[in-house]
Amino acid sequence: MSQTWTPKPGDRVVRHPRARQLDPVRIRIPTRRTQPSVLASPLILTYGFAALISLGTLLLLLPFAHHGSGFTSFVDALFTATSAATVTGLVTQDTATYWNAFGKATILLLMFTGGLGFMTIATFLLVVIGQRAPVAQRHLARDTLRSDQLGSMASLTARIVLVSSGIQLVGLAALAVRFSFMYSPAEAIWQAAFHAVSAFNSAGFVITPESSSLSVFRTDRVVLTIMGALIVMGTVGYWVLADIVRSRKLSLFTLNTKLVIIATLALIALGALVFFVSERQNTETLGPISSINQIFVSVFESISGRTAGFSTVGFGETEQHTNFFFTSLMFIGGASASVAGGIKINTLAVVIVAVISTIRGVGHSSAFGREIPQAQVQRAVSITSVALAAVFLSALILILSEGDFLFIDLLFESVSAFSTVGLSTGLTPNLSDWGHVILIASMFIGRIGPTTLGLVMIMRTSGDVYRFAQERVTIG
Repeated sequence: MSQTWTPKPGDRVVRHPRARQLDPVRIRIPTRRTQPSVLASPLILTYGFAALISLGTLLLLLPFAHHGSGFTSFVDALFTATSAATVTGLVTQDTATYWNAFGKATILLLMFTGGLGFMTIATFLLVVIGQRAPVAQRHLARDTLRSDQLGSMASLTARIVLVSSGIQLVGLAALAVRFSFMYSPAEAIWQAAFHAVSAFNSAGFVITPESSSLSVFRTDRVVLTIMGALIVMGTVGYWVLADIVRSRKLSLFTLNTKLVIIATLALIALGALVFFVSERQNTETLGPISSINQIFVSVFESISGRTAGFSTVGFGETEQHTNFFFTSLMFIGGASASVAGGIKINTLAVVIVAVISTIRGVGHSSAFGREIPQAQVQRAVSITSVALAAVFLSALILILSEGDFLFIDLLFESVSAFSTVGLSTGLTPNLSDWGHVILIASMFIGRIGPTTLGLVMIMRTSGDVYRFAQERVTIG
């Protein structure tokens, strides 16, 4: 005769696994209260930049924004506003000669707002999304952050603005001292202010009279050093700079900071070496200057060519293999939550770490004694793949639209626009209106696309309700 067991207070009851499987799966459906607000949506990047570009276009369309009479064409105004707001630097009209003081001031404000605003908004979204996510998933929102405290958002934003503005003011002062030997005091300050903002925000706009980009400063090591330092500080981002100041020791840096610093230095060295070796005998680029100046120019071009778009030589005169290599550097870009574009150097570092771990037969990606979450590896691969597809599509459309130009030059312009770098072989002013529209779309998508995609994937990361049976696929 079987006995019936009755649980007593304090006894633990373990349910049978089969009974657990028969329970219906409860899925929480977002309500109006749990839906993310507009301000917490990655689309705020799209709205913000669309509004900024629209305002800039209207201001540049005004008849008193440029030299001469009449109105600027809508495509030229839209292209310039998009290039300035996305801190790209590609132009259809020469900035120094076409735009007057009002037009140049508008471009300056677009660069400052576009660069600083992007860092602030991206950081804000990462903080907000990290605060709203479940505890087990908040680390996904800390790719570039040390804190996910929403309450400190006001002070955090203030620190970003103050530090970024302070660096630009220091750069302004340094450039003003150097320019005082070349221009009148008022002109020296104006030139220093414009180029300090343009350099820190990796915008690439130049208003130096009678000069193609920074060619007049090709042998000026002081200017190149100041501009290069501003570019580096702007493209590594606030969080890396803060971590360096706070920790002051490599072993105490976060994994993100270590990867950014090492990858940045490696790419600068590699880019300088390739440029020096490829161009030192080229009479149109490095050939006519001394060896020490060749080294300075090579390092500067490597720093600027990956993110900022300033150039002391004409990339229409450089060797094709030089342009092809710099196309790869532009595609990478700078660090996450910085002013730079591209897929971001953090993304590249994670992909490289994952590839090395796979080749070594290690099941998990790790670097410097820290394991990188698999979800971040998947997002890095996804962002890289989508960016490659976007560049391929943009270049293909541009080739179909502008078939009279060389393929390597069109690819160079396309990647430069998508990665918001601004280097040019000189084709951009000669493209048709359709070609300009394609580059406008590339600049806009390239500026907000990788960050927005990453934020969307963070927001949608959740535990799987169910998983399918595994089946192997032949690879290799």
